[in-house]
Amino acid sequence: MSSSQPSVSIVVPVRNEADNIAPLIEEITAALDGRWAYEIIYVNDGSTDATGERLAAIMKQRGNLRQLRHAKSTGQSAAVRSGVRAARGAIVATLDGDGQNNPAFLPDLIAAVEKGVNVGLAAGQRVGRKDTGFKKFQSRVANKVRSAILKDGTRDTGCGLKAFRREVFLMMPYFDGLHRFLPALMRREGFDIAYVDVIDRPRHSGVSNYGFFDRLWIGIMDLAGVWWLIRRKKPTPEVTEVNA
Repeated sequence: MSSSQPSVSIVVPVRNEADNIAPLIEEITAALDGRWAYEIIYVNDGSTDATGERLAAIMKQRGNLRQLRHAKSTGQSAAVRSGVRAARGAIVATLDGDGQNNPAFLPDLIAAVEKGVNVGLAAGQRVGRKDTGFKKFQSRVANKVRSAILKDGTRDTGCGLKAFRREVFLMMPYFDGLHRFLPALMRREGFDIAYVDVIDRPRHSGVSNYGFFDRLWIGIMDLAGVWWLIRRKKPTPEVTEVNA
């Protein structure tokens, strides 16, 4: 691992994405080399294929690549949180490990947080999505319902391309599904959101490991829970220490 302190940490949650590991790391390094001191943290969420071995081989060549491993799969939100907790950079950027998120958009997201006066989150907003018609329909319905209830001003929270301030993320109440509600929770903490249009693309290989139907009803309960959190938020007190 590099001895230099990274200013940016890239967190990539993966489960059984062995064939997508090397191409995506090459694209991440091409996008970020020479711009920031950065590290790449892959969170291996209980993979049963060669994901761990592929990462270990590349780690021998890249000192800024780290691998965290969950003993068993605990889901995308848990994987993201593990990566953020281990991150050394003040700014964390995330992207999915299947290749659908293009790392070329990472610099725009990171810069939006870095230069924004009160920006806590830069969120990718997908255009030209490459998913099936049914999956795009599901997302449209989910986004409309979420936006109507939470009024988070975001048309697409499902995009894995995001950048945010690490300390703010760790301030938030954690629950499974947190990554889908980051805009609403960032606004709850008083931060602004920057939006960056990103171009979606097909996954390099393999199949989706984090499906829709296995989280549908949980997502509905999460929506109700986030609505409750927003309603119960009290103004953050201004605290000053009084010296004798």
